[in-house]
Amino acid sequence: MPAETFRDPWGIPHLRAGSVHELAFLQGQNAATDRSWQIELERWRSEGRTAGQLGPEGVLWDRFARQARINDTARLCFGNLDPATQQWCTAYVDGVNQALSSGRRDAREFRDTATAPAAWEPWTPLGVFLVHHILFSTFPNKLWREQVAQVLGPDAVGLFSIEAPVWAGSNAWAVSGGLTATGSPLVAGDPHRLMELPGVYQQVRLACPEFDVVGLAFPGVPGLPHFGHAGSAAWAVTNAMADYQDLYSEQLRQEDSALLAMGPDGWEPVVANHEEEILVRGAAAETVTVIETRRGPVISGGADGGALSLRTPSRAAGRLGFEALLPLLRSRSAADVESALQAWVEPVNCVLAADSSGDVRQLVAGRVPKRNPGNRVRPVPAESPDQQWSGDWVDLPKSSVDRLAVNANDRDSGGGDLTGLEFAPAHRARRIRRLLEEAGPGRNSDTGLDSDSKLNSDDMQRIHMDTQLGSWPLLCNVLQELEEPAVHLSADARDLRERLLGWNGVMDAGSGEAATFASWRSELVLALAGTPLLAPLAAPARHSPLFTPWLNPVARVGFALETILAKGAAFGIDVAAAVCKALEAAAASPSSATWGEHHTVLPLHAVADYPATGAASLSVPPTALSGDTGCVLSTESLPGVTDASFRGPVARYVWDLSDRAKSRWIVPFGSSGNPDSKDFASQLPLWAAGQLLPVVTDWDQLIKETHEQR
Repeated sequence: MPAETFRDPWGIPHLRAGSVHELAFLQGQNAATDRSWQIELERWRSEGRTAGQLGPEGVLWDRFARQARINDTARLCFGNLDPATQQWCTAYVDGVNQALSSGRRDAREFRDTATAPAAWEPWTPLGVFLVHHILFSTFPNKLWREQVAQVLGPDAVGLFSIEAPVWAGSNAWAVSGGLTATGSPLVAGDPHRLMELPGVYQQVRLACPEFDVVGLAFPGVPGLPHFGHAGSAAWAVTNAMADYQDLYSEQLRQEDSALLAMGPDGWEPVVANHEEEILVRGAAAETVTVIETRRGPVISGGADGGALSLRTPSRAAGRLGFEALLPLLRSRSAADVESALQAWVEPVNCVLAADSSGDVRQLVAGRVPKRNPGNRVRPVPAESPDQQWSGDWVDLPKSSVDRLAVNANDRDSGGGDLTGLEFAPAHRARRIRRLLEEAGPGRNSDTGLDSDSKLNSDDMQRIHMDTQLGSWPLLCNVLQELEEPAVHLSADARDLRERLLGWNGVMDAGSGEAATFASWRSELVLALAGTPLLAPLAAPARHSPLFTPWLNPVARVGFALETILAKGAAFGIDVAAAVCKALEAAAASPSSATWGEHHTVLPLHAVADYPATGAASLSVPPTALSGDTGCVLSTESLPGVTDASFRGPVARYVWDLSDRAKSRWIVPFGSSGNPDSKDFASQLPLWAAGQLLPVVTDWDQLIKETHEQR
């Protein structure tokens, strides 16, 4: 069987080859052709070389990448792979490099920025995957808690100890065949990440004699790590919100020519201590000191003080989990999926798996170290024996699903105290479960009547687009509790309060009331952030500006809004005064705009981050969005910062186990990373409207790509 590329009407690649290795080669070649600039940028980031390619704006990231030893970790993990997985990854990289040698890597961004791609190393895909996920977990939250403790005192950390960590909005749910119209399971959901342009996920089909799988790939990474449908089995993930990264406060000292770190057994030599040169386009090169202790690489501070080392499972164990990827593609059942993911390391994911026999399973996959629970909160002393990893991993939960399962970054699905500290509020999980129960067979909780209706793909698609705001009941209650004459409001502010109390809590793009609510909510966040207790958090942090998004006090108050409203009075915050101040401010600036006029998609194209190149950043047509943070349709905004959505559902899917051809999917922009392609953003209007594309499985309905078309 020759290696062939086919396209569906939306330009989605369907790749077919005669062997696993030929298919991996073809997938690498396709990624390097369709997403050439995107994967090369991630390669530069993994190697800490963005400044040399794109200018001074890259120095902050490059310094972190070198200090965190991302490329070295990728090389280490690749070296520890079994031979079969090494060969498979190498075949993928050979495909990437063949695209280079044959002149297919000519993306517009290379011309605009006067840069060029180069040959990849066998471990580069592991580095690309690490780049996507090293800031995906919890250590930046520990920097924030340390900032709160230092500025406000340790007790104030509890004010931000919330079921609402930064940027968690993914959903996945599975329904057993007993509840569906076909009698076979359905799996659906939508991962939420930064709205990168082109998108972080690539729709693709991978077919060879051993397997035939459709799913969502990370460009630059072989296989389908997170979402796939293999015909008789399907899988999907959400972030488990597990805590598996630790920060250690290190004491360092120079002794003659050796740098020593204080460990649990006293002073000990560091594992690494050397300098690396960061080339900077258009400016002088910079030097970064790379230090690694027995806990991990020092990612903040150094020998002069304030050193924090980062310990991760991938660095400590020398494994990332790529051993799971080929077995995952070969899965024929939910049990096969579960078995494949026993090798997974990080990030730690909640997984739903189902098969055509009716088996549905739920599990948490990855590695969570057994250690002191205090490690989950803030940086801990490197010299403390009580804070060291035991060398064992937590036994992660798994179970069979009888009726339905919902994962939404919540405590119940993520393993709770067994795996983490903070999880997303239960709003989305509860709402999805309620919508499934109302649409499916059984007793309707609203009417009290029995229903014989069965769930189908249309029901799944509607749930994707639900815009009921989960936090509204608490915020509404705060408004209701304002009592006059104890609280004095202007006439305009009183009218605004009454309007808000009459609102239904639905964040539809066409709603003026939703826009009015968002205006008041932003003013409330700003008022709370400016209270005497919280205002000192605006002082500059001692960490790299790279971590500013995690240390922004206004953004943090926005995420912790429900907790601050509920507990703020106990910390001396006058919540009622802040609510009134926000009402007055919002009433003073009335607007007739709808939510969608403010809440638009804000795509992040990397060129915008590097103005020194002189290249124009790419964009897409202004697109109004329904939903918001706290909705099932979690098109996230940052109250007090921006109403635009730079993070949201980067894909939606419905996997039908009765017939894969009945499955559906979509991404926010398009299948191509080429701005000149008709499929660069062809899915955007459909995605915004809540539509899904059919998954085409009949090869006769696809168009075979010729060499000239490539």
